[in-house]
Amino acid sequence: MKISNGVAATDLSDVTWTKSRYSGAQGNCVELARLADGAVAVRNSRDPRGPALVFTPAEMTALFAGVRDGEFDHIVD
Repeated sequence: MKISNGVAATDLSDVTWTKSRYSGAQGNCVELARLADGAVAVRNSRDPRGPALVFTPAEMTALFAGVRDGEFDHIVD
């Protein structure tokens, strides 16, 4: 199966989804899953059957580095 952005999360039934321990009980979180080819799928926990976006490891590394450095703090302030 070719994995691309906007894939239905239900098509990724063989992966393990992980969410942050900082997530609230209200479903206000995103979940990530590592795919067999090393890519990372991201979905909204409120819609686990909805679409999942798929990113390369390099894209996720860049995102996590920016998050750690506070580059996106202004988005949720």
